[in-house]
Amino acid sequence: MAGESAAPAIREVYREAVRAGAHVTVRTNIEGLTEIFFQEANDDQLQYVSEVSVFEMEHFNKYLGFQAEQNSKALSAIDPKRLATSGKARQPLQSRMMTRAAAGDLHWCATLYPTNGYAQDAGMSLSDYEEFVYCAELIDQADPIAGWKAVHDTQQHIVDYLTKHDEIHIVTPDNTDITYRVGGHTWMNADGKVNFPDGEVFTGPIEDSVNGTVAFSYPAIYAGNEVEDVRLTFENGRVVDFSARRGQDFLRAMLDMDEGSRTLGEVAFGLNYNIPRFSRRMLFDEKLGGTMHMALGAAYPDTGGLNHSGLHWDMLCDLHSGKVYTDGELCYQDGKFII
Repeated sequence: MAGESAAPAIREVYREAVRAGAHVTVRTNIEGLTEIFFQEANDDQLQYVSEVSVFEMEHFNKYLGFQAEQNSKALSAIDPKRLATSGKARQPLQSRMMTRAAAGDLHWCATLYPTNGYAQDAGMSLSDYEEFVYCAELIDQADPIAGWKAVHDTQQHIVDYLTKHDEIHIVTPDNTDITYRVGGHTWMNADGKVNFPDGEVFTGPIEDSVNGTVAFSYPAIYAGNEVEDVRLTFENGRVVDFSARRGQDFLRAMLDMDEGSRTLGEVAFGLNYNIPRFSRRMLFDEKLGGTMHMALGAAYPDTGGLNHSGLHWDMLCDLHSGKVYTDGELCYQDGKFII
């Protein structure tokens, strides 16, 4: 699946997949159709899930998706309640995808094709943005595969350490002070086999263990909407208070999407230090070295997380001046693990 701007990449992937013997289905999104849908659809249409989509989610066993928008803000004027209605209706599809992936029945990869729109969002020229992408993906290196194997080894050391601990406590100077527990859950080594680029370790927290307040350093972006200075307070795993300097109504609508949208489904640390800056694409930003992110909503079943939701919204916090404690032991400061 890809936007029409990714046509050159689609052709080459299609060529290689056919050569490999695959039976390939291509889904190309024409720019503007999603915006028209959310502008014009009635309630029945917003909640409709195509039987074709259900069939694909049940039977396809490989999925490659390219982000390739020319205008990432196309949905920014849509009533957030309409987005929430559609997201809630598609929750069973998302859960089925995660369940099949956890069982090894579905292998997927999400990546990005550089466009002028993404370059503008990042404040770069297209050529500079292309170099930014290739550097983050390590494909500017002489041996990218060796580079990702090195990433795996470095991150596995962190995974092995975190697996031995339960309580995670994160504090920053800008009033983040939050704890959660992960004992018995699985930390995943995201080393370039699913998202691309990659470079993080993540798990699902024990759902009712999250307590405290987190102030997210960067704009929280979802469906083209930017919400600035998000602050969430958790009690026994659920958001009980929230604020934002801009976009608070959108934040409220997403928090109220469904029963699971006020609970964390993912906690993670970004470890890709080849990503030099925030770019407004979470595929890259959540891997930014020296950060952590938390996702409201759906959990990945292979982590042991149990939360279900039509929402999965990653929010990013800078840890370059923060500290992380595992079971009371300082393990991370100044943007890096010190284990």
